[in-house]
Amino acid sequence: MVEMLATWREVLLNGPAWTALGLSLKVACWATALDLLLGIGFGYLLARCRFAGRELLDAMLTLPMVMPPTVLGYYLLVLIGREGWLGAWLQKSFGINLIFTWQAAVIAAAVVAFPLVLKSARSAFETVDPQLEQAARVLGLPAAAVFLRVTLPLAWRGVLAGTLLAFARSMGEFGATLMVAGSIPGKTQTLSIAVYEAVQAGQDDSANLLVIITSLTCIVVLILANQLTPNRNKGGSHG
Repeated sequence: MVEMLATWREVLLNGPAWTALGLSLKVACWATALDLLLGIGFGYLLARCRFAGRELLDAMLTLPMVMPPTVLGYYLLVLIGREGWLGAWLQKSFGINLIFTWQAAVIAAAVVAFPLVLKSARSAFETVDPQLEQAARVLGLPAAAVFLRVTLPLAWRGVLAGTLLAFARSMGEFGATLMVAGSIPGKTQTLSIAVYEAVQAGQDDSANLLVIITSLTCIVVLILANQLTPNRNKGGSHG
């Protein structure tokens, strides 16, 4: 027990755990921001527009929810790797290399967590009464104003719920991130990857500490989610 506490103290004082935590939060924030923008757009499109292939598009966008993360990581390597069509174009045109960078970790986390925002946003938009939107149009509001002033405010609970779930999922992403970002301490090594590396190296005490930090972080996120998500019963009844 004394040796374990000493190891924990050394890990905490040396800072790798906090570096991994900070990187995980950074990656999760950027990934969630991307998912929020794209999730709202595609969620509204799927909820309000009828077009050929709509359900196929929904299935394709939801695929990361059921596909193994390592398979997603492989697809991302094919896409943004040095030999991938997008990665090769970025390297040739702008000198940008995404592989083994924290930006690659953001892309991986965003792809994996995206369906959580998409599904929540689509469901939320589908619960908004179209007659309210039509009434706003009759009053002369343009389409953008109808969305921002009527549709989104009525659907924001569902959108917020999906966003918080996506943030939590991004915090714990492992497989796809390891494929495209690797495990570079201080650069791409997130908390989940740091746990894996500690276990592989037989550093059980360090792994235990990292697991505790990860668990506490997830608990804090869930508590914040409960605080930020409006209670439908508040003000709904008296006495």
